[in-house]
Amino acid sequence: MRTRSSLEYTIPRRRNCRRSRHRQEAIPLNLDPIPMADDRPMAEQLQAPTGGFESAIVVPIINAQNFELKSSLINLVQNRIFRGGNDEEPHAHIRHFESITNNQRYPDVPNTTIKLLLFPFSLDGVAKTWLEKEPPNSILTWDDLVSKFINFFFPPSKTTNLRNEITNFRQIAQESFSEAWERFKELLRKCPHHGFSLMHQLDTFYNSLSYNDQDSLNSAAGGNFLYKSPNEGLQIIENKAKVRCSRNAVMRVSTNAPPPSNSSSSFEFQQMAAALEDKMTLTFRNELNEMKNMMKVCAYSRSDKSG
Repeated sequence: MRTRSSLEYTIPRRRNCRRSRHRQEAIPLNLDPIPMADDRPMAEQLQAPTGGFESAIVVPIINAQNFELKSSLINLVQNRIFRGGNDEEPHAHIRHFESITNNQRYPDVPNTTIKLLLFPFSLDGVAKTWLEKEPPNSILTWDDLVSKFINFFFPPSKTTNLRNEITNFRQIAQESFSEAWERFKELLRKCPHHGFSLMHQLDTFYNSLSYNDQDSLNSAAGGNFLYKSPNEGLQIIENKAKVRCSRNAVMRVSTNAPPPSNSSSSFEFQQMAAALEDKMTLTFRNELNEMKNMMKVCAYSRSDKSG
Protein backbone atom coordinates (compact mmCIF):
# COMPACT_ATOMS: atom_id res chain seq x y z
CA MET A 1 0.00 0.00 0.00
CA ARG A 2 1.46 3.30 -1.04
CA THR A 3 1.91 5.86 1.59
CA ARG A 4 1.63 9.60 1.16
CA SER A 5 5.30 10.17 1.72
CA SER A 6 6.22 7.86 -1.16
CA LEU A 7 4.02 9.82 -3.50
CA GLU A 8 5.72 13.15 -2.71
CA TYR A 9 7.93 14.64 -5.38
CA THR A 10 9.74 17.89 -5.81
CA ILE A 11 7.89 20.50 -7.79
CA PRO A 12 10.27 22.83 -9.60
CA ARG A 13 9.95 26.44 -8.57
CA ARG A 14 8.80 28.92 -11.09
CA ARG A 15 11.08 31.84 -11.82
CA ASN A 16 10.03 35.18 -10.62
CA CYS A 17 9.63 37.04 -13.88
CA ARG A 18 9.38 40.32 -12.14
CA ARG A 19 12.76 39.88 -10.41
CA SER A 20 14.52 38.74 -13.60
CA ARG A 21 13.25 41.73 -15.42
CA HIS A 22 14.72 44.04 -12.78
CA ARG A 23 18.10 42.27 -12.90
CA GLN A 24 18.64 43.02 -16.59
CA GLU A 25 21.32 45.66 -17.21
CA ALA A 26 20.11 49.01 -18.35
CA ILE A 27 21.02 49.84 -21.91
CA PRO A 28 22.62 53.31 -22.10
CA LEU A 29 20.87 55.73 -24.33
CA ASN A 30 22.82 57.77 -26.85
CA LEU A 31 21.89 61.30 -25.92
CA ASP A 32 24.61 63.06 -27.99
CA PRO A 33 23.16 65.86 -30.05
CA ILE A 34 22.90 65.21 -33.71
CA PRO A 35 25.45 67.39 -35.55
CA MET A 36 23.88 70.07 -37.57
CA ALA A 37 24.70 70.22 -41.24
CA ASP A 38 27.15 72.96 -42.25
CA ASP A 39 25.18 75.11 -44.64
CA ARG A 40 28.12 77.33 -45.55
CA PRO A 41 29.22 77.36 -49.19
CA MET A 42 31.81 74.69 -50.02
CA ALA A 43 34.29 77.33 -51.17
CA GLU A 44 34.17 78.84 -47.71
CA GLN A 45 34.47 75.45 -45.98
CA LEU A 46 37.55 74.58 -48.05
CA GLN A 47 39.44 77.73 -47.11
CA ALA A 48 42.62 77.26 -45.08
CA PRO A 49 42.32 78.13 -41.38
CA THR A 50 43.79 81.44 -40.28
CA GLY A 51 44.36 80.57 -36.62
CA GLY A 52 46.94 78.46 -34.81
CA PHE A 53 49.99 79.99 -36.49
CA GLU A 54 51.30 82.06 -33.59
CA SER A 55 55.04 82.44 -33.15
CA ALA A 56 56.84 80.10 -30.78
CA ILE A 57 58.44 83.08 -29.03
CA VAL A 58 56.22 84.93 -26.60
CA VAL A 59 57.40 88.52 -26.40
CA PRO A 60 56.33 90.30 -23.18
CA ILE A 61 54.12 93.33 -23.48
CA ILE A 62 56.17 96.48 -24.10
CA ASN A 63 54.88 99.49 -22.19
CA ALA A 64 57.40 101.93 -23.62
CA GLN A 65 56.07 104.55 -25.99
CA ASN A 66 57.36 104.90 -29.55
CA PHE A 67 59.55 101.81 -29.25
CA GLU A 68 60.90 100.21 -32.41
CA LEU A 69 63.91 98.17 -33.38
CA LYS A 70 66.42 100.19 -35.35
CA SER A 71 67.21 98.89 -38.81
CA SER A 72 70.92 99.38 -38.12
CA LEU A 73 70.68 96.96 -35.19
CA ILE A 74 68.82 94.40 -37.30
CA ASN A 75 71.47 94.68 -40.03
CA LEU A 76 74.20 94.22 -37.44
CA VAL A 77 72.56 90.99 -36.24
CA GLN A 78 72.10 89.76 -39.81
CA ASN A 79 75.78 90.20 -40.60
CA ARG A 80 76.33 86.80 -39.00
CA ILE A 81 73.50 84.42 -39.87
CA PHE A 82 73.16 80.94 -38.35
CA ARG A 83 71.80 78.43 -40.87
CA GLY A 84 72.11 75.21 -38.88
CA GLY A 85 74.92 73.56 -40.85
CA ASN A 86 77.09 70.80 -39.38
CA ASP A 87 80.14 73.07 -39.43
CA GLU A 88 78.38 75.86 -37.53
CA GLU A 89 78.64 76.24 -33.76
CA PRO A 90 75.49 77.21 -31.86
CA HIS A 91 77.47 78.28 -28.79
CA ALA A 92 79.57 80.65 -30.88
CA HIS A 93 76.42 82.08 -32.44
CA ILE A 94 74.88 82.76 -29.03
CA ARG A 95 78.10 84.41 -27.81
CA HIS A 96 78.25 86.64 -30.88
CA PHE A 97 74.57 87.52 -30.62
CA GLU A 98 74.87 88.44 -26.94
CA SER A 99 77.98 90.53 -27.60
CA ILE A 100 75.81 92.68 -29.88
CA THR A 101 72.63 92.82 -27.80
CA ASN A 102 73.95 92.98 -24.23
CA ASN A 103 74.76 96.67 -24.54
CA GLN A 104 71.43 97.65 -26.10
CA ARG A 105 69.42 99.81 -23.69
CA TYR A 106 65.90 101.16 -24.20
CA PRO A 107 63.84 102.94 -21.52
CA ASP A 108 61.28 100.64 -19.91
CA VAL A 109 62.26 97.71 -22.16
CA PRO A 110 64.18 94.78 -20.60
CA ASN A 111 67.26 93.63 -22.45
CA THR A 112 65.89 90.07 -22.65
CA THR A 113 62.84 91.38 -24.52
CA ILE A 114 65.12 92.97 -27.11
CA LYS A 115 66.92 89.64 -27.53
CA LEU A 116 63.64 87.77 -28.05
CA LEU A 117 62.65 90.26 -30.74
CA LEU A 118 66.00 90.22 -32.53
CA PHE A 119 66.95 86.54 -32.42
CA PRO A 120 64.72 85.39 -35.34
CA PHE A 121 66.55 87.89 -37.57
CA SER A 122 69.79 85.98 -36.95
CA LEU A 123 68.45 82.67 -38.33
CA ASP A 124 68.00 81.31 -41.82
CA GLY A 125 67.69 77.98 -43.61
CA VAL A 126 67.38 74.95 -41.35
CA ALA A 127 67.62 77.09 -38.22
CA LYS A 128 64.72 79.28 -39.31
CA THR A 129 62.65 76.20 -40.13
CA TRP A 130 63.38 74.80 -36.66
CA LEU A 131 62.01 77.91 -34.98
CA GLU A 132 58.91 77.90 -37.19
CA LYS A 133 58.19 74.26 -36.25
CA GLU A 134 58.34 74.90 -32.52
CA PRO A 135 54.88 74.80 -30.87
CA PRO A 136 53.14 78.18 -30.72
CA ASN A 137 53.76 80.18 -27.55
CA SER A 138 56.20 77.56 -26.23
CA ILE A 139 59.21 79.85 -25.65
CA LEU A 140 58.57 82.25 -22.80
CA THR A 141 62.04 83.51 -21.77
CA TRP A 142 65.47 84.16 -23.27
CA ASP A 143 67.00 81.33 -21.23
CA ASP A 144 64.33 78.98 -22.57
CA LEU A 145 65.14 80.01 -26.14
CA VAL A 146 68.89 79.48 -25.65
CA SER A 147 68.31 76.06 -24.06
CA LYS A 148 66.09 74.79 -26.88
CA PHE A 149 68.38 76.25 -29.56
CA ILE A 150 71.55 74.69 -28.11
CA ASN A 151 69.97 71.30 -27.41
CA PHE A 152 68.58 71.02 -30.94
CA PHE A 153 71.76 72.01 -32.81
CA PHE A 154 74.17 70.45 -30.30
CA PRO A 155 72.77 66.96 -29.58
CA PRO A 156 74.42 64.61 -27.04
CA SER A 157 76.11 62.65 -29.85
CA LYS A 158 78.05 65.76 -30.89
CA THR A 159 79.17 66.29 -27.30
CA THR A 160 80.41 62.70 -27.12
CA ASN A 161 82.38 63.03 -30.37
CA LEU A 162 84.07 66.26 -29.29
CA ARG A 163 84.92 64.86 -25.85
CA ASN A 164 86.57 61.90 -27.57
CA GLU A 165 88.54 64.25 -29.83
CA ILE A 166 89.79 66.17 -26.80
CA THR A 167 90.74 63.01 -24.91
CA ASN A 168 92.54 61.47 -27.91
CA PHE A 169 94.24 64.71 -29.02
CA ARG A 170 97.70 64.24 -30.56
CA GLN A 171 100.21 66.67 -32.02
CA ILE A 172 100.43 66.26 -35.79
CA ALA A 173 103.77 65.66 -37.49
CA GLN A 174 105.46 68.92 -38.53
CA GLU A 175 103.00 70.84 -36.33
CA SER A 176 104.61 73.51 -34.17
CA PHE A 177 103.97 73.87 -30.46
CA SER A 178 101.89 76.99 -30.88
CA GLU A 179 99.83 75.46 -33.70
CA ALA A 180 99.07 72.38 -31.60
CA TRP A 181 98.07 74.53 -28.63
CA GLU A 182 95.72 76.67 -30.77
CA ARG A 183 94.13 73.56 -32.27
CA PHE A 184 93.63 72.06 -28.80
CA LYS A 185 92.03 75.27 -27.52
CA GLU A 186 89.74 75.32 -30.55
CA LEU A 187 88.40 71.87 -29.58
CA LEU A 188 87.76 73.10 -26.04
CA ARG A 189 86.00 76.17 -27.37
CA LYS A 190 83.74 74.09 -29.63
CA CYS A 191 82.52 72.11 -26.63
CA PRO A 192 82.33 74.52 -23.66
CA HIS A 193 80.45 71.92 -21.59
CA HIS A 194 83.17 69.26 -22.01
CA GLY A 195 83.49 68.94 -18.22
CA PHE A 196 87.30 68.48 -18.15
CA SER A 197 89.13 70.27 -15.37
CA LEU A 198 92.09 72.52 -16.15
CA MET A 199 94.45 69.88 -14.73
CA HIS A 200 92.97 67.25 -17.05
CA GLN A 201 93.27 69.60 -20.04
CA LEU A 202 96.94 70.41 -19.42
CA ASP A 203 97.82 66.77 -18.73
CA THR A 204 96.15 65.71 -21.99
CA PHE A 205 97.94 68.39 -23.98
CA TYR A 206 101.34 67.67 -22.39
CA ASN A 207 101.12 63.95 -23.17
CA SER A 208 100.06 64.68 -26.75
CA LEU A 209 103.29 66.56 -27.56
CA SER A 210 106.39 65.21 -29.22
CA TYR A 211 109.37 64.38 -27.02
CA ASN A 212 111.21 67.50 -28.16
CA ASP A 213 108.31 69.80 -27.28
CA GLN A 214 107.85 68.03 -23.95
CA ASP A 215 111.52 68.61 -23.13
CA SER A 216 111.21 72.24 -24.23
CA LEU A 217 108.15 72.69 -22.03
CA ASN A 218 109.94 71.12 -19.07
CA SER A 219 112.85 73.51 -19.60
CA ALA A 220 110.47 76.47 -19.67
CA ALA A 221 108.97 75.21 -16.40
CA GLY A 222 112.42 74.89 -14.82
CA GLY A 223 112.01 71.14 -14.32
CA ASN A 224 109.12 68.76 -14.72
CA PHE A 225 106.15 70.62 -16.15
CA LEU A 226 103.66 68.45 -14.27
CA TYR A 227 105.13 69.62 -10.94
CA LYS A 228 103.58 73.03 -11.55
CA SER A 229 100.08 74.01 -10.46
CA PRO A 230 97.41 74.11 -13.20
CA ASN A 231 97.37 77.92 -13.27
CA GLU A 232 101.16 78.11 -13.44
CA GLY A 233 101.23 75.45 -16.17
CA LEU A 234 98.66 77.32 -18.22
CA GLN A 235 100.69 80.54 -18.01
CA ILE A 236 103.87 78.70 -19.07
CA ILE A 237 102.14 77.20 -22.11
CA GLU A 238 100.61 80.51 -23.13
CA ASN A 239 103.96 82.33 -22.85
CA LYS A 240 105.76 79.61 -24.78
CA ALA A 241 103.11 79.61 -27.53
CA LYS A 242 103.34 83.40 -27.89
CA VAL A 243 107.14 83.31 -28.19
CA ARG A 244 107.02 80.55 -30.80
CA CYS A 245 104.29 82.33 -32.72
CA SER A 246 106.20 85.62 -32.83
CA ARG A 247 109.40 83.87 -33.95
CA ASN A 248 107.59 82.08 -36.74
CA ALA A 249 106.04 85.33 -37.91
CA VAL A 250 109.42 87.09 -38.05
CA MET A 251 110.99 84.16 -39.91
CA ARG A 252 108.21 84.15 -42.51
CA VAL A 253 108.65 87.87 -43.13
CA SER A 254 112.44 87.76 -43.25
CA THR A 255 112.41 84.94 -45.81
CA ASN A 256 109.83 86.77 -47.95
CA ALA A 257 107.35 83.93 -47.63
CA PRO A 258 104.11 84.70 -49.49
CA PRO A 259 101.32 85.62 -47.07
CA PRO A 260 98.26 83.35 -47.01
CA SER A 261 95.83 84.48 -49.72
CA ASN A 262 92.61 83.62 -47.90
CA SER A 263 93.48 84.75 -44.41
CA SER A 264 92.46 87.78 -42.44
CA SER A 265 96.00 87.98 -41.04
CA SER A 266 97.63 88.70 -44.41
CA PHE A 267 97.26 92.42 -43.83
CA GLU A 268 98.95 92.05 -40.44
CA PHE A 269 101.88 90.25 -42.05
CA GLN A 270 102.19 93.00 -44.64
CA GLN A 271 102.21 95.62 -41.92
CA MET A 272 104.85 93.67 -40.01
CA ALA A 273 107.00 93.32 -43.12
CA ALA A 274 106.70 97.03 -43.87
CA ALA A 275 107.61 97.92 -40.30
CA LEU A 276 110.69 95.67 -40.40
CA GLU A 277 111.72 97.12 -43.73
CA ASP A 278 111.39 100.66 -42.41
CA LYS A 279 113.34 99.74 -39.31
CA MET A 280 116.10 98.11 -41.34
CA THR A 281 116.24 101.09 -43.70
CA LEU A 282 116.43 103.52 -40.82
CA THR A 283 119.15 101.45 -39.13
CA PHE A 284 121.12 101.25 -42.36
CA ARG A 285 120.84 105.00 -42.88
CA ASN A 286 122.04 105.70 -39.35
CA GLU A 287 124.99 103.36 -39.74
CA LEU A 288 125.83 104.94 -43.11
CA ASN A 289 125.73 108.43 -41.62
CA GLU A 290 127.96 107.30 -38.77
CA MET A 291 130.47 105.88 -41.25
CA LYS A 292 130.44 109.15 -43.21
CA ASN A 293 131.01 111.15 -40.07
CA MET A 294 133.88 108.86 -39.08
CA MET A 295 135.43 109.26 -42.52
CA LYS A 296 135.16 113.04 -42.27
CA VAL A 297 136.81 112.98 -38.85
CA CYS A 298 139.62 110.84 -40.17
CA ALA A 299 140.07 113.15 -43.16
CA TYR A 300 140.26 116.21 -40.92
CA SER A 301 142.74 114.55 -38.60
CA ARG A 302 145.00 113.63 -41.53
CA SER A 303 144.88 117.09 -42.96
CA ASP A 304 145.83 118.55 -39.57
CA LYS A 305 148.80 116.22 -39.27
CA SER A 306 150.05 117.00 -42.75
CA GLY A 307 149.72 120.75 -42.13
